[in-house]
Amino acid sequence: MNKHVVIIGAGAVGAMSAVHALRAGHRVTILEPETPGGEQASSYGNAGWLSSHSVIPPSEPGLWKKVPGFLLDPLGPLAIRWTYLPQVFPWLLRYMASGATRERVTVTARALRTLLADAPALHRELAEQAGVAHLIDDQGLLHVYPSRADFEAEGLAWEVRRSVGVHWQELSADELRLREPELHERYQFGVFVGEAGHCRSPGAYVAALVAHAVAGGAVSVQGRAIDFRIETGRLRAVCTDGAEIPCDAAVIAAGARSKALANKAGDRVALESERGYHVMIARPEGSPRTPMKVSDCAAVATLTEAGLSVAGQVEIASFDAAPNWRRAEILRDHALNIFPALPRDLPASRVRYWMGRRPSTPDGLPCIGRASASRDIIHAFGHGHVGLVGSARTGRLVGQLLSEQEPEISLEPFEARRFA
Repeated sequence: MNKHVVIIGAGAVGAMSAVHALRAGHRVTILEPETPGGEQASSYGNAGWLSSHSVIPPSEPGLWKKVPGFLLDPLGPLAIRWTYLPQVFPWLLRYMASGATRERVTVTARALRTLLADAPALHRELAEQAGVAHLIDDQGLLHVYPSRADFEAEGLAWEVRRSVGVHWQELSADELRLREPELHERYQFGVFVGEAGHCRSPGAYVAALVAHAVAGGAVSVQGRAIDFRIETGRLRAVCTDGAEIPCDAAVIAAGARSKALANKAGDRVALESERGYHVMIARPEGSPRTPMKVSDCAAVATLTEAGLSVAGQVEIASFDAAPNWRRAEILRDHALNIFPALPRDLPASRVRYWMGRRPSTPDGLPCIGRASASRDIIHAFGHGHVGLVGSARTGRLVGQLLSEQEPEISLEPFEARRFA
């Protein structure tokens, strides 16, 4: 049966869901309060990685020992604002427990691998259809380390990746220098993951996908969903800050704002706003040939259409808390240290800072599946650090659920009911 589906949110996941719902023959309304792909969206400032090997949960064994440092260092790679600690404490306990043992890390990795496998190819297919194939590059990603010993210190993560089918090539200092001549010489070891890729402009990509959906028949409505009208278990309408939108099905893909909607749909989910920052340097004198994660500063450097993007930093704070722009300035300093050709007196006119809110669950797994209050409502949110890369298959899964088809992967690990 063809349905009228309201897609709540026009980020990466919402855009993909709209495209696949249309493919399945449904009538689609995209509900979004702001401009798709705009600077307000998490998709806009994404590091751009299509990292099919990003299967390790944010937590790790022994993380609890580092929590005091997170609280004491407001500018460290991961920080927690004191004022938000009482509210976030239950989430934080789940966060630490999710990666407390190697076994738990492996269970999460197996689930994420099913969601992320072949992601670059899935994105390339959609980008070609949307007329923006040039935005997707599937030529691999790089991790760089000061030494092989530093790589081996992350042995657990790489061993788990290998166990779920990830392969990579190790690069010596000389091989790394040939591949990345502008990288600082202190980096002496590299790991190249050939199966991965990246997006050259995530904001433009998401905007193009939404435009593609509209060209295919979707209707774009400006507004914010606030509730659902459910009668005897069936969805009758999405209630917005303006009026009701009568419909047969809805998809919650509202990013960090999805928690309240999921609650209205019968599921109390553990979802927090995990802030990420980036700095964009226009016309950089030094940059990576291959997008890279730099281990000693936990930053991701990518050459995008707008310039050199250096992204990273994890900050746990309330959704509406003011940004701490010093965190973005630290990323600028990292850029100067990673690529010596960048001038020390980098003009402010060439530097732009950004902050976005990742919708993060404590176990690193998104919520994908039917809601408890009505099977007509589908959860598709909470992707955290894998929002862009995971959006392609999530959209496919949404299309399959809307059409009453068997999902192509098991959704059990992603059920929102796991937080009940």
